[in-house]
Amino acid sequence: MTIPKNLNLVLSGIIVIIAGFVYGGHPTVIMPELLGFEVVDLELKNMLRAVMGIYLGVGLYWIIAAFKPKIWYGATMCNVLFMGGISFGRTVSTVVDGISPLFTPALILELLFFGWGLYNLKKYKEVI
Repeated sequence: MTIPKNLNLVLSGIIVIIAGFVYGGHPTVIMPELLGFEVVDLELKNMLRAVMGIYLGVGLYWIIAAFKPKIWYGATMCNVLFMGGISFGRTVSTVVDGISPLFTPALILELLFFGWGLYNLKKYKEVI
């Protein structure tokens, strides 16, 4: 069975959009429940909602690119850079700060999507 090359973008897009809503949807309620800290400052609310916007935009780009061959390669490159960058940061945190039971599954998924994206970039050359 062959896994469609677009599945990486669709799945990671959906997951990142959901994460965006978790981070910024209602931070004064979600963050205390999920991460154990209060979000009171306007600047922190603004930052979390900005992160939400980034995640929504990037996730939507990946999903659109899964169905648009002309932008597939660029979106996959973006996906690899995003997943590689975020997994690098989580790896640094794991080494420096310790293992996070909450975010270790995220790290594993990010590393999988990173590797899957690299594989797809190598297997499917850029369409110009």
